[in-house]
Amino acid sequence: MVDLPKMRHLHYLVALADELHFGRAAERCHVTQSALSKGVQELEALFGVTLAERTKRQVIVTPIGTEIVERARRMLREAEDLVDLAQASGKPLSGGLRLGVIPTVGPYLLPRVMPHLRRNYPDLKLYLREDLTEALIDGLSDGRLDAAIVALPFDIGDLACEALFEDGYALACARAHPLANMASVSGPDLAARPMMLLERGHCLQRHALSAFDPGDIHEDRSFAATSLHTLVAMVETGLGITMLPRLAVEAGIADGHDIALVPAPEAAPRRVVMIWRPNSARVPEFRELAAALREAAPRPS
Repeated sequence: MVDLPKMRHLHYLVALADELHFGRAAERCHVTQSALSKGVQELEALFGVTLAERTKRQVIVTPIGTEIVERARRMLREAEDLVDLAQASGKPLSGGLRLGVIPTVGPYLLPRVMPHLRRNYPDLKLYLREDLTEALIDGLSDGRLDAAIVALPFDIGDLACEALFEDGYALACARAHPLANMASVSGPDLAARPMMLLERGHCLQRHALSAFDPGDIHEDRSFAATSLHTLVAMVETGLGITMLPRLAVEAGIADGHDIALVPAPEAAPRRVVMIWRPNSARVPEFRELAAALREAAPRPS
């Protein structure tokens, strides 16, 4: 009978490959550095290959080690899915669920739905991770996340996807701005007015630029914000204009700020969706969670 690697040793190896530091990897695995080092050595003895080269300054994962790490990730993820499958068979949406969410959705959607989730799924432990879309997709791929809420269009590869809602826009500008008193704005109204947007990496930046016909919106390249709250503060001081998603507006992002919000009914909305690995054992739970999120989502104006 072939000797098989221990799951905890594979966990040690993956942590070491991610951290490239024995101390940090040991902290991540909640073991001593010597225990982690011994576990990796046992794997090397079992496989008969060197998985990581150690020097005083750095850890280098070998080419065969890199391949084994990627397979170990899949094995660990599938083992977790087995546990999830057993738990889900007893009671839906119970136990831990690691949910990623983009910063331009999470703070404005989740407070609306959390009371419903706590009331209807008291045994659910939701662990939230807020990050940019690309990082969330990576988290799903390597098993650090179970599901994520992102906005399309964005290339999500072969991940499963379920629509939650469409999110339109409103123009935010200072009260003294020429557009402040308009009933609504369209692309031509914005054509000659540079727009302050989130920094590159936020999908909302691309979505806002493509909300109208090509050429109607021009980015103010002298400024880029890391959050919607920063954009609102800059608009209030008269430094420029921006597009705010309807979800954030209805959640009160402009409350307490002396700015005008002008509807933009012709703007192409972004599509907020929930995504997950298609072979996950918890797909029925994810669909149930998506339904709860959809129920709490804002209705079209």
